[in-house]
Amino acid sequence: MNGQQTNSLLLHKMDPMSSAVAVLTAMITPAVLISACGSMILSTSHRLGRVVDRVRALSDKLEELATKEEIDPVNAKDRQAVIFAQMDKLTSRARILQRSMVTFYLALGLFVATSVAIGVVAVVGNPRYNVVAVGVGLAGACFLFYGSILLIFEARLALSTIHAEMDFIWRQTTRVAPADVVEQHKPHFIHFRRHE
Repeated sequence: MNGQQTNSLLLHKMDPMSSAVAVLTAMITPAVLISACGSMILSTSHRLGRVVDRVRALSDKLEELATKEEIDPVNAKDRQAVIFAQMDKLTSRARILQRSMVTFYLALGLFVATSVAIGVVAVVGNPRYNVVAVGVGLAGACFLFYGSILLIFEARLALSTIHAEMDFIWRQTTRVAPADVVEQHKPHFIHFRRHE
């Protein structure tokens, strides 16, 4: 008697209630990953909303700078250049966030499909179809991993935007602050950031 026949006999000897409970337990197992996908979708959606709000605020500021008579045209051009560079990075961030949300939705769908596949395999009763449920679950895990990698790239891009804005503010502050105050406070350098 081979292993497959032994498993088949064991399933037939189990009472139907415990067999149903075992199938339902296996179907609920992907729920942890479904919950993780939901959390990632919620977080990514929030981040995308923040990017959209920031783009709107910068767009208004750029329009205000274009229509306003500026006392210092050099300052205005510098500020416009910083806003334009931020808009470019925010556009990239929005695209990365949109791609990661699609990835998380795909992972969510695959984890639900895994749960359904576990139930179908249990009803069909052929253990060789277990590979379908495992394959769909692994595909969902891969999409979840890829979406997480995308969020790492987006977070680094967000950090570079913050650094650029802080550098601009530092330059503005050093122009208007008294020379002795500027000499007392040197810029703070971070080990992974390039400075001119």
